[in-house]
Amino acid sequence: MTMNITELKRNLEDSSKDELFNDIIDLFKKNKFVKDYYNAKYSNSDSVLNKYKKIIKDEYFPDKGEGKERISIAKKAVTELMKLSHDKNHIADIMIYYVEIGVEYTNCYGDINDAFYSSMENMYHRAALFLDENDILDEFEDRCKKIVDDAEGIGWGFPDVLAQIYCEYFLEMQV
Repeated sequence: MTMNITELKRNLEDSSKDELFNDIIDLFKKNKFVKDYYNAKYSNSDSVLNKYKKIIKDEYFPDKGEGKERISIAKKAVTELMKLSHDKNHIADIMIYYVEIGVEYTNCYGDINDAFYSSMENMYHRAALFLDENDILDEFEDRCKKIVDDAEGIGWGFPDVLAQIYCEYFLEMQV
């Protein structure tokens, strides 16, 4: 049987400050997610953001060989960073980067498939909504516009969907 939150709280309350401190250090050493969490929380650097951006890039443009283009791995990188970071700019950055890499990949290798484009469209929409909800549309407008411009000529109606999302969020901002 696994421990629930109430039992965990009870055990933590019974622990000394030194025991808790040592437990956290032990977790930090043994668990990459915990290490990333504390780096994202206490570090002023972009190291955690860059780590997850590299995961996305390596799915499509690895340093060696061909990309495996696994949407699930790239999406997981976005999801993981969203769990780790409370920095709204980092969260926005990774969502937009996901779509930027997808558009770049399509422009390099030609049309992909409907599932790929749906994933990119959904992430672009999620990013625009996130930017709007966090009042940071203006900080990312150039990158979002470039995505639309760079998608021109790609099939499956993909550029039209991106343009529609862009207009919905960014052109209304200017009114």
